[in-house]
Amino acid sequence: MLVADSDLGLIFADNLHIGREPDSPNQVTTIYDTSQAPPMLTLDNETGYYYESCQVRVRSTSYTVGYDLIKDIRDSLHGRAGETWNDTLYTLIRCSNGPSMLTWDDNNRVIFIINLEIQRR
Repeated sequence: MLVADSDLGLIFADNLHIGREPDSPNQVTTIYDTSQAPPMLTLDNETGYYYESCQVRVRSTSYTVGYDLIKDIRDSLHGRAGETWNDTLYTLIRCSNGPSMLTWDDNNRVIFIINLEIQRR
C-alpha cells in the first residue's frame, strides 16, 4: 500500500524495509510486526479475522522532513477499509497512536513512529 501511494516516494528494499532497519540511507522507513490480539475464533473453525498490528518507523536527518513523512504515511493508511491486497482482505487499518518522536540515534538522525491496528482475513 505504501509503495502504491506514489506521493510518499517509497521504494521497497531502497528506502522502505520490513523488519530490519538498514544503516543507510539516512532517510528510511521500516515496518515492524507487533502483536495486538489473537485471531478470531469461530464455532465451525472457519478462517475468521486476524487482528494484527505494526509499527512504522521513519528515520531522517531532518526533523521536519521525517515528521512530514510519518504524518503522510499515517494519513495514507488510517481509515482504509474494504481493500484487497495480495489476496488478503483488509477490512480496517486504524492508527492507534502517533506520530510520535521516539529518539535521536547515535548518528544524529531523528526517529518517528506510528502504530497501526490491522483487521484482515
